[in-house]
Amino acid sequence: MTPPRPTDVRHLGPATRRSPLCERVRCFVGDQDRVLLDANPAELAREVAAGREPLSFEIAGPRETLYFDPGHVTAGIVTCGGLCPGLNNVVRGLVLALWHHYGCRDILGFRYGYEGLSSQRAADPIRLTPELVEPIHEHGGTMLGTSRGPQDLDDMVATLDRFGVDLLFTVGGDGTLRGALALCERLRNHPRPVAVVGIPKTIDNDIQWVTRSFGFTTAVAHSDLVLTAAHAEARAARNGVGLVKLMGRHSGFIAAHATLASADVNFCLIPEVDVPMDGEGGFLQALETRLDERRHALVVVAEGFGQHELAGPGGVAHDASGNPKLQDCGVWLRDRIRAYFQARRKHVDVKYIDPSYVIRSVPAGSRDAEFCLALAYHAAHAAMSGRTATMIGHWHERYTHVPMEMAVAGRRQLRTDDPLWQRVLETTGQRLESRPAAP
Repeated sequence: MTPPRPTDVRHLGPATRRSPLCERVRCFVGDQDRVLLDANPAELAREVAAGREPLSFEIAGPRETLYFDPGHVTAGIVTCGGLCPGLNNVVRGLVLALWHHYGCRDILGFRYGYEGLSSQRAADPIRLTPELVEPIHEHGGTMLGTSRGPQDLDDMVATLDRFGVDLLFTVGGDGTLRGALALCERLRNHPRPVAVVGIPKTIDNDIQWVTRSFGFTTAVAHSDLVLTAAHAEARAARNGVGLVKLMGRHSGFIAAHATLASADVNFCLIPEVDVPMDGEGGFLQALETRLDERRHALVVVAEGFGQHELAGPGGVAHDASGNPKLQDCGVWLRDRIRAYFQARRKHVDVKYIDPSYVIRSVPAGSRDAEFCLALAYHAAHAAMSGRTATMIGHWHERYTHVPMEMAVAGRRQLRTDDPLWQRVLETTGQRLESRPAAP
């Protein structure tokens, strides 16, 4: 018997029912269709020379045979965590795929994240139809509401049983996927099979095995508009500093890509890179030099930057989902800049902008809308085929099935030796003493 591999996807059982898509789809995906994790020829040669089959993901897509009888299933959808452009697009895409592709007529939207699966929920689920979700993609946020934090697993299973849910779609980030995986473990020996499929939602783009998460492109586009305004403010004042805090708790992808899109940013500060504030090679001295030479500067800081300096004597607090509660590095940096120049009796005019809640609550742009629809469709296909404990990924331009264990094993971050970060350094021209931040 072949030993299990990390990329093996869990199945509820054999898929023996002919898919209703056979009537109109001519391009089904087979279980043997794969995409390599590492497409580097040198790495592939090493694996083959060692007698190992290179790791690969299943390619997502419609299957010719199904595990569930699509006309006799009940589906449930939850949206969890912070807001992100595209949440409503995903909900709408799931409803359209389940209803029109598979003939599923029982689709429940559970309110306020995993809280909606609790017996203590504030509201009963909504029965979702194509008519109900028809306009929601035009609006930001999520029609289902959201919340953070886990719920009692046995209580959640009881709710799934009460409503007869066979397919559960969990839309959320790292904490949501961990909760979904724990629920899958509790359901492993449950007498009634339930497929749990995750759709990765993180505006920070920090989930592993997803090259671009939904909402990210929209966030970068709206960040660019803010940077344009901040740059104008900085240029209009003597020794003007436009300071913009962007989202990025642990990963600086939004800050980095917005910096490149703008091409006017002079300093980009991200969580993955420690930069000293004071002394030779420090940020404040470099900012002073920039102002002496050009009379204005544009600074981007990701929200997770400098947290080691901001942690209080009591350590780091955590939210309901177990995430560290970040201190406000934007206000801290603004005050440090002002204090530094005041001590040197130099004039500085700092315009501080924090657009985080505005950006994350806008409707998805066209590229994200297309991406959300594809993720939703592939999630519906995966669940109907009996796959569970599975996340829909996107790897080497292909949609994939990623075991949840792999998805939550670590966090995707921007590497300082990555060409992306090198382009940021080339674009900003920042010359700061720095080192990779401690994990």
